[in-house]
Amino acid sequence: MSDSTTVISTAPTPRAAAGAVDATKVYGLGDSEVRALDGITISFQAEKFTAIMGPSGSGKSTLMHCLAGLDALTSGAVYIGETYLAALNDKQLTELRRDKVGFVFQAYNLIPTLNARENILLPQMLAGESGDKAWFDEVVGTVGLGDRLKHRPSELSGGQQQRVAVARALAGRPEIIFADEPTGNLDSHSGADILGFMQHAVREYGQTIVMVTHDPTAASYADRVVFLNDGRIVDEMADPSADQVLDRLKRFGES
Repeated sequence: MSDSTTVISTAPTPRAAAGAVDATKVYGLGDSEVRALDGITISFQAEKFTAIMGPSGSGKSTLMHCLAGLDALTSGAVYIGETYLAALNDKQLTELRRDKVGFVFQAYNLIPTLNARENILLPQMLAGESGDKAWFDEVVGTVGLGDRLKHRPSELSGGQQQRVAVARALAGRPEIIFADEPTGNLDSHSGADILGFMQHAVREYGQTIVMVTHDPTAASYADRVVFLNDGRIVDEMADPSADQVLDRLKRFGES
């Protein structure tokens, strides 16, 4: 309990939208133990676009899932804003994810029986809210879905479905958006459109985005890249170019 008390007394950075303190995630026991996260401490600045990168198995998706409250740590703590997730019960955690967190996943996670408009507004509908129409119109216009709102996912291309997923994440104006390989299933043109819009949302609307990606070009849209290896932060880079990110990734194979 003493370790937990020490962690809880560590105040988040005032401008941090989310972060982790000595975050550890262990799977298995004994000889089969795997430390997916090995004592990570990091903060993600509000109104910034951060990419998380690393080799397969480095812990990048595990870190994001724990930060978003989709998975629990073995020890340490994660927080969103001023709220430590370990202090919440299941109902409070569900409400925090619904009200303060947006999600964009590679698989889109759209409801096939709902049209694009309904999918975008679904989190707010579940919360019993009508949403901000002016903001909805601005988001839809920015992602170029104005003439596709009545179409169901099966009637949309992959790029259009991902635009719906991004619009859904933004529509409720969450404190932070977590994106897990958001362009992994898209062609280069559609992927660039989605990344450009996410970058625009950060710079023009003050959104905060944390994105896991394996793609150096995708990472170059971010303000900051954090590199993981073996469950630890091993490097980071500000204002990255695709070539700089690629060169850093190549060094993982040499170490």
